[in-house]
Formats: sequence, C-alpha cells, structure tokens
Amino acid sequence: MKIIWTELAVEKIEEFADYIALDKPSVALKWVRKIQRSVNKLKDFAEAGRKVPEIKRSDIREIIEGNYRIIYRVESDRISILTVRHCSQLLNTKDILK
Repeated sequence: MKIIWTELAVEKIEEFADYIALDKPSVALKWVRKIQRSVNKLKDFAEAGRKVPEIKRSDIREIIEGNYRIIYRVESDRISILTVRHCSQLLNTKDILK
C-alpha cells in the first residue's frame, strides 16, 4: 500500500525535529528515522493502529512512537499520514479532517 504524507504531517515532523535539533542534532535525525520506520510498517499492517479516541472513525487510526502520536487515514489504495502530535498535546480534529 502506498503511503502519502500530508502537508500538515510534514510540517509537524519538521517542527519537532528542529526543536530536538536545538539541543541534540543527532538525536533529531534518529527520531525522524524512527518515525519513518514506524510509518513504513503500515504498508503491510494498515490496521495495526487503534482508532483515534477523539474522532471515533474506523478509517482514522494512530500508532504511538515514543511520546508521539502518528495519526493516519486508511483508504482503499493508500495510507495518508495526517499529522504527528506529542502525546501531551490536544488534538485539533478540525485540522486533520479537512
């Protein structure tokens, strides 16, 4: 299955990586790679994540990587990565359901 990153998801990855890199650039790169590995596993196991509690739709799911939520939509021919959020952040469902 094909994986598509939304503009919002890419922005969030860059934002978190930039913040981590302020203190430890090598850790930021490792973090990005870890997120990418987790997302790539979805190609074979799209339903692996749980339904997002705030949304309650079976096509919107999430996986947790460390302290981060990777929220994605399962579609017939692809997986769209909608956003990445720190677990402590509130999820604005309007942003991801556009």
